[in-house]
Amino acid sequence: MKKQHPLKPFFSLILSTNIPRAAFIIGLAASILTTIAGLIVPLLTKQLVDGFSVSSLSFSLAAAIGAAFIIQAIVSGLSTYLLSAVGQKMVASLREQMWRKLIRLPVPFFDQTASGQTVSRVVNDTSVVKELVSNYFPQFVTGIISIVGAVAILLVMDWRMTLVMLLSVPVTMLIMIPLGRRMAKISRGLQDETAAFTGDVQQTLSEIRLMKASNAEQLEEKQGFNGIERLLQYGLKEARIFALISPLMYLIVMAVIVMIITYGGMRVASGAMTTGALVAFLLYLFQIIMPITSFAMFFTQLQKAKGATERIIEILNQPPEETRKGIVLDIANKSVRFVHVSFSYDEEEPVLKDISLEARPGEMVAFAGPSGGGKTTMFGLLERFYEPTEGEIYIGNIPIRDLSMESWRSQIGYVSQDSPMMAGTIRDNLCYGLENAEAISDDQLWKVAEMAYADQFIKEFPQGLKTEIGERGVRLSGGQRQRIAIARAFLRDPKILMMDEATASLDSQSEGIVQQALTRLMEGRTTFVIAHRLSTIVEADRIFFIEKGELTGSGTHEELIQSHELYRQFAEQQLT
Repeated sequence: MKKQHPLKPFFSLILSTNIPRAAFIIGLAASILTTIAGLIVPLLTKQLVDGFSVSSLSFSLAAAIGAAFIIQAIVSGLSTYLLSAVGQKMVASLREQMWRKLIRLPVPFFDQTASGQTVSRVVNDTSVVKELVSNYFPQFVTGIISIVGAVAILLVMDWRMTLVMLLSVPVTMLIMIPLGRRMAKISRGLQDETAAFTGDVQQTLSEIRLMKASNAEQLEEKQGFNGIERLLQYGLKEARIFALISPLMYLIVMAVIVMIITYGGMRVASGAMTTGALVAFLLYLFQIIMPITSFAMFFTQLQKAKGATERIIEILNQPPEETRKGIVLDIANKSVRFVHVSFSYDEEEPVLKDISLEARPGEMVAFAGPSGGGKTTMFGLLERFYEPTEGEIYIGNIPIRDLSMESWRSQIGYVSQDSPMMAGTIRDNLCYGLENAEAISDDQLWKVAEMAYADQFIKEFPQGLKTEIGERGVRLSGGQRQRIAIARAFLRDPKILMMDEATASLDSQSEGIVQQALTRLMEGRTTFVIAHRLSTIVEADRIFFIEKGELTGSGTHEELIQSHELYRQFAEQQLT
């Protein structure tokens, strides 16, 4: 099997970003013009020095040198801007690809990957690629053109001195190649550590109330300092490589200059070379040296980008969740059936085992049982966050996996225990995810708010529906968040409703209001409820008791009290 070049994934990734070709071609052409203008200057200087005297000073020659400098400066600025703009657009396209992929990845990916690491891939790793493409790549392109042009002219002017100068190339390569490999290894470690540190910071700040309430400041301080120390050590390793590169490059450059001046002086003294030619040679030498020093930084950054690319490609190669493919079906008045459904997050630990049940249209169906039994996983399968390991879930006679994910989820309402909120206004959260959000009138929103008993507290805010609720809705109470979540479900008019004990964490006053809103919401809808407290499900049409992933009983509340010992114990503890 043919071995893939280590940089091939990087270049494939860059090409996938649809490079702005016109800007790229114009930028390169401008670079060539800049280089040509720069290459003319030493030749004109040679003529000026060789024929130098006050009486013979040529105004036209001085003007030509000045014009060459001006043209070089103007065109160089244009070239740098265009090539940098190309780099910025490429990286923007790359971030768009990653963001488009991330929000379409299935839930299991996020179960297995820390969110902080994923954020680091989008922000930090793409920044590494941006630095290479926007800053170092334009210098590399112009440097190549400058070196090729200068070497060609020098070979024509004096091939012997040019060969003396080129003796430094293999020496430079012998030094830079092993340093580059070492830098690549350090860069990978630094990027991994940065991702881990970003994840730790994000987790700590997102749970700042837990940290404060637990008096865990010292613990988090110590863990944060450990992460910072690991980043420092990688940074110092990287600094040591740079500390080697810069002096070594300076040493090589100075050695070449001394050799050229010594050898060139001897040739001038013998009459084999003019003074003007030696001056021009030194000017061309600097046009070669400057790009070569930037090449060291370019290849170092290229090694960094190579490591970042591997992680970016790892995300881009993840199979997305297909939301639009499949049957578009109105699921109203259709039963939901689990037929011999089993599920496990990994092969060793089955979570659900051979579950078979049916919820008829308009029924309220409850899942009860000990914590960790698999009730929440049932909801995950219904939402299609996960697919059954074995068996099938049907809507009517059609497997739900055959339905369009978008169509299926648009007909399901979910009210959870913690009622997640997005940063933004109350209106933003009510309309979240709806395609026609801008077209929804305030009257419609006030209507669903009233149905959810949320209109009173919303009216108390000076900004009403435009009230900012903060990150995760921190400016609202638990009961207020629940009622907004219920109003959001009313607005979607779902055919199937799922509730994860939406009143479990509320005070008695809020619970009564929210329970009334939920009762309204359940009318005429097939409803699935996860019960943490049996008092909320005694009126359910059917209760399914799940323990250790197995369905061990089903029936009404009265039937289970008679037939299921563990359910009877639960009822005696909670209801008497």
